[in-house]
Amino acid sequence: MQNTLLLVDGSSYLYRAFHALPDLRSPDGHPTGAMHGMVNMLRRLRADFPAAYIACVFDAKGKTFRDEMYPEYKATRASMPDDLRLQIEPIHEAVKAMGWPILMVEGVEADDVIGTLSADAAKAGMNVVVSTGDKDLAQLVNPQVMLINTMTNEKMDEAGVLAKFGVPPNRIIDYLTLIGDTVDNVPGVTKCGPKTALKWLTQYDSLDGVMANAANITGAVGQNLRDALEWLPKGRELITVKLDCDLSGHMVSITESLTARAEDKEALQAFFAKYGFKTLLRELSSAAGAAAPAAKAALDAPVGGAVSATGDLFAEPVATEYETVLTEAQLDSWIAKINTAELTAVDTETTSLEPMTAQLVGISLSVKAGEACYIPVAHAYQGVPVQLEREHVLARLKPWLEDASKLKVGQNLKYDSHIFANHGVRLQGIHHDTLLESYVFESHRTHDMDSLALRHLNHTTIPFSDVCGKGASMITFDQVALDRATAYAAEDADITLRLHQNMIGEVEKDDKLNFIYRQIELPTAVVLQKIERNGVQIDAALLEQQSAELGARIVELEAKAHELAEQPFNLGSPKQIGEIFFEKLKLPVVKKTPSGAPSTDEEVLQKLAEDYPLPKVLLEYRSLSKLKSTYTDKLPKGINKDTGRVHTNYAQAVAVTGRLASNDPNLQNIPIRTKEGRRIREAFVAPAGSHIVSADYSQIELRIMAHISEDENMLRAFADGVDIHRATAAEIFGVAPESVESEQRRYAKVINFGLIYGMSAFGLAGNLGIERAAAQSYIERYFARFSGVKQYMDDTRLQAKARGYVETVFGRRLWLPEINSPNGPRRQGAERAAINAPMQGTAADLIKLSMIAVQDWLETGQLQTKMIMQVHDELVLEVPDAELELVKQKLPELMAGVAKLKVPLIAEVGVGSNWDQAH
Repeated sequence: MQNTLLLVDGSSYLYRAFHALPDLRSPDGHPTGAMHGMVNMLRRLRADFPAAYIACVFDAKGKTFRDEMYPEYKATRASMPDDLRLQIEPIHEAVKAMGWPILMVEGVEADDVIGTLSADAAKAGMNVVVSTGDKDLAQLVNPQVMLINTMTNEKMDEAGVLAKFGVPPNRIIDYLTLIGDTVDNVPGVTKCGPKTALKWLTQYDSLDGVMANAANITGAVGQNLRDALEWLPKGRELITVKLDCDLSGHMVSITESLTARAEDKEALQAFFAKYGFKTLLRELSSAAGAAAPAAKAALDAPVGGAVSATGDLFAEPVATEYETVLTEAQLDSWIAKINTAELTAVDTETTSLEPMTAQLVGISLSVKAGEACYIPVAHAYQGVPVQLEREHVLARLKPWLEDASKLKVGQNLKYDSHIFANHGVRLQGIHHDTLLESYVFESHRTHDMDSLALRHLNHTTIPFSDVCGKGASMITFDQVALDRATAYAAEDADITLRLHQNMIGEVEKDDKLNFIYRQIELPTAVVLQKIERNGVQIDAALLEQQSAELGARIVELEAKAHELAEQPFNLGSPKQIGEIFFEKLKLPVVKKTPSGAPSTDEEVLQKLAEDYPLPKVLLEYRSLSKLKSTYTDKLPKGINKDTGRVHTNYAQAVAVTGRLASNDPNLQNIPIRTKEGRRIREAFVAPAGSHIVSADYSQIELRIMAHISEDENMLRAFADGVDIHRATAAEIFGVAPESVESEQRRYAKVINFGLIYGMSAFGLAGNLGIERAAAQSYIERYFARFSGVKQYMDDTRLQAKARGYVETVFGRRLWLPEINSPNGPRRQGAERAAINAPMQGTAADLIKLSMIAVQDWLETGQLQTKMIMQVHDELVLEVPDAELELVKQKLPELMAGVAKLKVPLIAEVGVGSNWDQAH
């Protein structure tokens, strides 16, 4: 691209990067979010669009000619946030160090400089690529000028502009003049949106044509056009990008002044070190072969509240020796190694990721850093070398695999346990798991091996896609050549061992984190594997009957919707729904999508359904369609042909609060507030001679709130065993508990749960259907009577802002990366999470401790009862009738006894022939 000019609208991206990225900080607390965004974008741009000439254009300080023309220009824009202002000079410093010439021209905007350079370059026969997020610059597009938006990966040539806006580039100025620019406070024609502007320009060709025919345009919008006729020429002038700026004081010519330069690596290294750009600093240091002392110090320092990488990232790369085990002698040698090793990393390669059906293809082992082996047992491509038989290898390894005294470490060993179980081997001696170490140590980060290796070892692992491909051409692991398979699989075991050695010290040096890891997460993984293998029995015939009934009802609802709309339409099309709602039926617009179109999401439908029949029908249609596709149709297809049961997978290292996630299928989101949802639970049945038993904690998060806040009124209510919602209503409404009316109790219940989830007066008002002032009054009365709760909330916000995290009762760290964000909604969301996370996280810890205690009791007593599901705060068991009374008595005792809080823990038990009856 020697004849290409690459221009960056730096001012456009500054704001976008600032608001798009979290509140990142340097080691000394300097804001760096916008800096990160700009640096990464510019580096990617030069890689994706290599150009001979480049420039990054920023707005200069001071007023421009547009301010002289129209004093209200950009008057509605908020002043630049302080945290962004602090990043401007460092960004300029970084841009220069990256080899980009910078242009800032007084009296005009960055857009005008870009427009002038684009026009000059095109005249000189160059191609121009403009990187911007500003729609105004679409007017510059021509056969030689293309726009790209680096943040959305959108590219716009002439056809792209036409597709996006409905008008060609040479009509963008007219189009924008009609609709106006709210960002720059340039009025257009009142009530003239994109559709109206497009209609007029299609009919009358240009803005001049529209203005000339204003008298012929009827309706209110026609009158609005006539009212704007005097303004529109000035609006057009404000929106038009200048193509003839005087740049003589800032550059000689494009070829002399804007030639792309190489990065100043020394300057960049100092910049990255100063501001804590660890990943980029590693890249530079790696490329240079060594790191300067300042760079090393920067990598060792933590960044704000985030967790820093833990190992020595500047140590010499570990020499590796990976062996493919194909002979009995090699196998003997490795068995001797693992039998004498203090800790062995073990990993499996399989035919799929489905744990109940995947078959073993190979096993990798590592006993010290850099040394590992791969034992292939089922590779099946043409010309594959002779391998040891799978059954023989498993028979040789089984004593070690099943020996609890032979300590193992792995990355998500729950999965590997399933694979060995599929072949009749019970994996024991699970001593460490790097997935869980990372999850406990840095819950807010990603925990896959590739990310961990880069973050903690500065090592880039071989991607799975490099070995097996992706998409339609992807092969299964048994088709991978042995040399490539060994490099990949042995690396997995080696890196797992090294990651463990790197991370375990961080976990163990904090007693609370060590408790979470060793006493909760590790044993929970073992219990989850057993629950997953147990599975749950499903009545497929009942689900098929329900599916047919849902299908019939869905057809009825579709017909009803068409009747209410007075025309057929696609009930799954937001566009068609929007046209029916807002153009035909003239329903009120509740909110808009980011693109400016009226929204038809769930929240909007709920609001509109209060007054209009069609949204209510659509809500029911969507609800039943989801139940049918997700559950009644899908669950029977998920029945394992060997076990006759459905087996979910519990993801343990996902939610920062510690809660589990169920998937494939998701058994945690089956709705229980609708009769159709409850009917699906009827299909989760106990086999003959057994019952389903469900146990969950009573009002667990409120009890945890009482424990954490130590609020006297709340503690007393739970200690006395009274109805907490009735007690709250009595306090708020100033009546005796026995005089509380049902509506008052309902209000108190909403307030109790709403406030611990950070509900505002606005949210409470909407939830209760009352005025905001009344809701605010209830909140004030609540906090007046429960002052300990208010104090807890205030203290927690302050602690979260200072530390970057909050903790559960047991010490689980719940990181809040946005708690100091300059972005108001993000910061407020983090503050709400800070209040609720300790309660939700403690509840997650308690249910995990209960699972561990219950499973231990079942195994110690050699009972036939088995846990089959965990759903948030609920345990579901399948209990033989002979053990039913014992389980009903013992289960709530075990759950109540896993921890001692300042209020009683109470678990309630239900029994039935199916899950719905038991719950």
